[in-house]
Amino acid sequence: MAEFRSDLSGRMFPLSERVSAKTIRHAVLHYIQKSHPDFAENGYLSLAELHAWKAHYLADHLQRQLGALSDNERQVLASISDQSTLSAEITPEKEEPLTFGQRIADRVASFGGSWTFILSFLLFIAVWTTGNIIWLRNSGFDPYPFILLNLILSCLAALQAPVIMMSQNRQEEKDRERARKDYMINLKAEIEVRTLQEKLDHLLLQQQQEMLEIRQHQLEILQRLRERGS
Repeated sequence: MAEFRSDLSGRMFPLSERVSAKTIRHAVLHYIQKSHPDFAENGYLSLAELHAWKAHYLADHLQRQLGALSDNERQVLASISDQSTLSAEITPEKEEPLTFGQRIADRVASFGGSWTFILSFLLFIAVWTTGNIIWLRNSGFDPYPFILLNLILSCLAALQAPVIMMSQNRQEEKDRERARKDYMINLKAEIEVRTLQEKLDHLLLQQQQEMLEIRQHQLEILQRLRERGS
């Protein structure tokens, strides 16, 4: 297998992984040259070295903007360095079976936040008050002002609220995990798009420079032909 020696590290790599420094965008190249001043634009390095230096450059760039990097941001940078798919690394794990208490909490939260519960509860209150005032002539087991009914309502609210909160807390954990994964994917997409844009700008500038050099060379040839003709 044909190999080449990297001008950056001096190590041998397969020739298929050789990358010219001219194709590296200027920001990354200048960042590399801060640590390796002898590395010029006519030099070559391997693709693995380029990915590693890109990751270092992006880490410094993010650290300047965001401060200390979190584990999520480090995972994004590692994915960029390894050229791996981030969505494959953060696929949701198989959920564990719910406990009996969690199932009860979900059912209570689902029923307590529905119109069925509201209408049923209004019907229960209407039957309770009507039965004690009209049918039992306000002398039944719970006459006006319905102390027993108030006690039942207070106990129901005191029990229902923490059960619903248990279900909401578990849902909030899922939402936070989903938001964390969305942030990581969006961050990597933003970095990749910005890198691609800078790469395109670099290639366009390089093509313009090459066109100017070709044009200058053509003008020199025309000038020499005119001098010979005269």
